[in-house]
Amino acid sequence: MSEYSARTEWQRLSGETYTDRRYSRRHTLHFDGGAVVPGSSAVSSVPLPYSDPAAVDPEEMFIASLSSCHMLWFLDIAARAGHVVDRYIDEATGTLARDARGKMSMTQVTLRPRVRFSGSHVPDEAGHAALHHQAHEQCFIALSVLTDVRCEPRID
Repeated sequence: MSEYSARTEWQRLSGETYTDRRYSRRHTLHFDGGAVVPGSSAVSSVPLPYSDPAAVDPEEMFIASLSSCHMLWFLDIAARAGHVVDRYIDEATGTLARDARGKMSMTQVTLRPRVRFSGSHVPDEAGHAALHHQAHEQCFIALSVLTDVRCEPRID
């Protein structure tokens, strides 16, 4: 078993009443490795000026978490299979909608990894898809959520 930590900090700005719900949602996320990331609610959830579009919102972090976990497993599985990966870019998206319970949730995340291989041991499309399937089956984050996580891989 492993444990991880993150600290989220928010403070009411001087002059904000707060109870009128007109307060900044900007906050700071501190990760156990030392990274500090500005966070905010999504502008689609809480309008400007109370959200900060330059900060990362929870929905983006959720999508990025799935994408990053999948990529890390993919790279490991590809290396063990003898494939040389030169580049991996994922243009992942997520859909926030009402689920079967009528609650707003991230109902679908689609990963769209584009992978560039080199060398003589490049997988064909079926082999490439199989690597992604294996990565999905190992991804701790994908295994932890109810969201429909789809993968539409391409070889560059």
